[in-house]
Amino acid sequence: MSAAVAPLLEKLGVHLDPELLVLSLTHRSFAHEAGGIPTNERLEFLGDTVLGLVVTERLYRGQPDHPEGDLARMRAATVSQRALAGVARELDLGRYILLGKGELATGGRDKDSILSDTLEAVIGAVYLTHGLEVSREMVERLVGATLARATDLGAGLDWKTSLQELVAALGLGVPQYVVTGTGPDHARTFAAQVVVADEVCGTGTGTAKKIAEQEAAEAAYTALLERARGGASGRPGQRTAAPDEAAAAPDDVARGGGAAS
Repeated sequence: MSAAVAPLLEKLGVHLDPELLVLSLTHRSFAHEAGGIPTNERLEFLGDTVLGLVVTERLYRGQPDHPEGDLARMRAATVSQRALAGVARELDLGRYILLGKGELATGGRDKDSILSDTLEAVIGAVYLTHGLEVSREMVERLVGATLARATDLGAGLDWKTSLQELVAALGLGVPQYVVTGTGPDHARTFAAQVVVADEVCGTGTGTAKKIAEQEAAEAAYTALLERARGGASGRPGQRTAAPDEAAAAPDDVARGGGAAS
């Protein structure tokens, strides 16, 4: 297998113990069909911790003027399933993952969950082979662009939390999400509505519940922010922030962002 995975190792910039490499790429579906051989889940557990440590330290040292809440939101955006899956796609990691027939038939090589979990398992394998410093260099190189974007995203770090903060600033209560799913389990699609003060303020769709909710929250955040800055009331009979308060609070929220869920 060493020749087949040479392009992957070149992109990672490291050499890996062959057995650990195979283990890091072994999804539970393949392991089950192969008679119960070990899976990559323990390596994933380890890699998740290494990834979190490296990203947290990088943010702590690189963003000295940001409070703990901002750093937590940046970290969450950087290590989210979608962000890690994006990194895995840049590595073309999906082509190397050992999958069972069922997952192969349902597009498992491009599923965010499988890609992100496998990337964490690979990070765990690198840590066991080379230790923390080599792992740190690799992780910072792989997620560097994502980290850079996270420092500039503001509210877009997590639209759900940003919407909740905006709604609170406007005195409109708590956003409520209504999510429905359609289609078979292996190809399910979700549609979300976010309701604020008894009004549907945003909708979204996605291949996962969280994605649909984030899209709906983004739409609602944008609509309510425009309404607040335009001086419109949140709903009939509802307290409306004073003009200076309504203008200031959304700006604060936009800068603050939100923690990924």
